Amino acid sequence: MSDSTAVTLKPELVEELMKMVRNPQDLFGPEGLFHRLKGALMERMLEEELTEHLGFEKNAVEGRGKGNSRNGYTSKQVKTESGPVEIRVPRDRLGTFTPQLVSKHQRRLEGFDDKVLALYARGMSVRDIQSQLRELYGTEVAPELISRVTDGVVDELHAWQQRPLDAVYPIVYLDALFVSVRDNGTVSKKAVYIALGTNVDGQRDVLGLWVQATEGAHFWLQVLTELKNRGVQDILFACCDGLTGFGQAIEAAFPRTVVQTCIVHMIRASMRYVPFSDRKPVVTALKEIYGAPSETAAQTALDAFERTHGTRYPGVVKLWRSRWAEVVPFLAYPPEIRRILYTTNAIESLNYQLRKVIKPKGHFPTEQSVLKILYLAIQRAKVGWKMAKEWPRARAHFAIVFADRFPV
Repeated sequence: MSDSTAVTLKPELVEELMKMVRNPQDLFGPEGLFHRLKGALMERMLEEELTEHLGFEKNAVEGRGKGNSRNGYTSKQVKTESGPVEIRVPRDRLGTFTPQLVSKHQRRLEGFDDKVLALYARGMSVRDIQSQLRELYGTEVAPELISRVTDGVVDELHAWQQRPLDAVYPIVYLDALFVSVRDNGTVSKKAVYIALGTNVDGQRDVLGLWVQATEGAHFWLQVLTELKNRGVQDILFACCDGLTGFGQAIEAAFPRTVVQTCIVHMIRASMRYVPFSDRKPVVTALKEIYGAPSETAAQTALDAFERTHGTRYPGVVKLWRSRWAEVVPFLAYPPEIRRILYTTNAIESLNYQLRKVIKPKGHFPTEQSVLKILYLAIQRAKVGWKMAKEWPRARAHFAIVFADRFPV
């Protein structure tokens, strides 16, 4: 098949479609948009194949007198992962055309839904998709609310959420993002709890997703208990935000885990007490604390911060002193591996990718629709994940410090 056929699914088209999705329900369903889109794309690709075979476009002057030409269509039903699709396969007058996309005796087309789900996972928008498809393909597609293709992901999602986990994770990052969900006719914000683990080989993996009305330490304890029930026996380091009671929840589930409050969250929380005009010097002063070579030096830097800024910003001083025990654990580690311990940047990077998918949609009709789109987005994001460059050094250090707990 020539490159002209591949134009149908080029990245440029995907990018255009991405701009148009606002609601997951605008994408899938019986007799709906993507079900018809599959048929439209197949027919368009078959038309391109026949054009290549004949050597001229439909109704082109140069095709006259060539001895072969288009000769109508044959109806055919092709089975896909989401159900059968009716298509029209073009014919040529001499019967020499052999389609490559759907061969003459082929009744099943594998992998087509993967392309559909890839579009869904990228957070597409489908308002105006009719005019887009009409412009690109000359095909009319009715934009009914749909769900059949993504419903096929539900079983996969459930299996993923319940899969067994490793016995030991050196680092687990815990955080939540918020999405709008319609509940009993009212749209409200709900928290999506995310646990991102780094295994002993330095590979990241999302351990699970959970939706709850609000973020709280009580539900985090349920999340951690579920991780235990799925096989996690030990977490060496847990990095989280400064949510009240978070440390106690982690200790209840994993008593030996070192709890590290994310320094980035601490700085953000500190800025609530500081006017915008003063933030730069205050941030610089705080860096002297978390950038100190030891806990003793950090304590000295905090005392100096209080003398210089305590009168104007007592809230900042109180914040750091109240959470000191969960702020300083990373200072016991070499400077070159501290960054992977004191910040939830790894999970915030993931959250950034997930928000790009969520943002165009406004709100979701159900919690399950939230989990479906986030699960697909995570599977897509994982493709580009790499081991942190600091990991070999961190692993060697963990193997010494946690000699009785770190797997050989």
